Amino acid sequence: MSSVDFFAQDKIWFEKPRYDEAERRFYEKQTGPSEETQDAGANSILQDIARARENIQKSLAGTTGTGAGDQGELLSRMKTLEQENQSLHKVVEDLRSALSKLESRVAVLEKSPVAAASAPAAPCTNGTATKQQKSSAPVDEDDDDDDEDDDFDLFGSDEDDTEAEKIKQQRVTEYAARKAKKPALIAKSSILLDVKPWDDDTDMGKLEECVRSIQADGLLWGVSKLVPVGYGIRKLQIACVVEDDKVGTDLLEEEITKFEDYIQSVDIAAFNKI
Repeated sequence: MSSVDFFAQDKIWFEKPRYDEAERRFYEKQTGPSEETQDAGANSILQDIARARENIQKSLAGTTGTGAGDQGELLSRMKTLEQENQSLHKVVEDLRSALSKLESRVAVLEKSPVAAASAPAAPCTNGTATKQQKSSAPVDEDDDDDDEDDDFDLFGSDEDDTEAEKIKQQRVTEYAARKAKKPALIAKSSILLDVKPWDDDTDMGKLEECVRSIQADGLLWGVSKLVPVGYGIRKLQIACVVEDDKVGTDLLEEEITKFEDYIQSVDIAAFNKI
């Protein structure tokens, strides 16, 4: 419920002063009011009117003052914004000028290598071209000097080519000599052999002695041991190092199996390149 509806339904008599005033005037008219009472009433009305005018003027003056203050604040803000706008314009102009300078410098730098690449190379001149260039300029030399200039080659002669070829050949010869002095790499292999006897009565010490008795250029025997096979039989496991170009596995097997009284067979247990 709004305030207007509330007051409309309220039973308070707001118009009572008016009715009282009307009743007083009614009785004054009947009784014939005095002049003093009339003057007093007129004065009170005039005072009310004066007070109303004063209130109206004060309210108008307050409204005007407030509007002037707001307007002054708006004007100050507008001035501040204009100053900031001008400073921003100045910064933008400075940035544009700096950017234009940078673009011009980049363009110059990009054109420099292109100009250097597109510049015509110095023509390869021989004696005839040199003579033509010299004849175009005023000189006081004789024709004999021109002939000597024709025989002179700015870019070398056959003698220089021969000297360079000699130096190259000498370097190749020195390299070949150094390479020949360098020892060649010898390919070697490490072999582990399993030498099996006939039975458990075979003398394993004699068997190993027979195996180590095999000597050849590029053959070097290593460590050995007896490995049980079964039923009391043991096999000889012996290592050796051989040069691949001089000793092969077939040669070793052939030489070892020649001792038929002690050796039944030979197997290669391991083979590794060194």
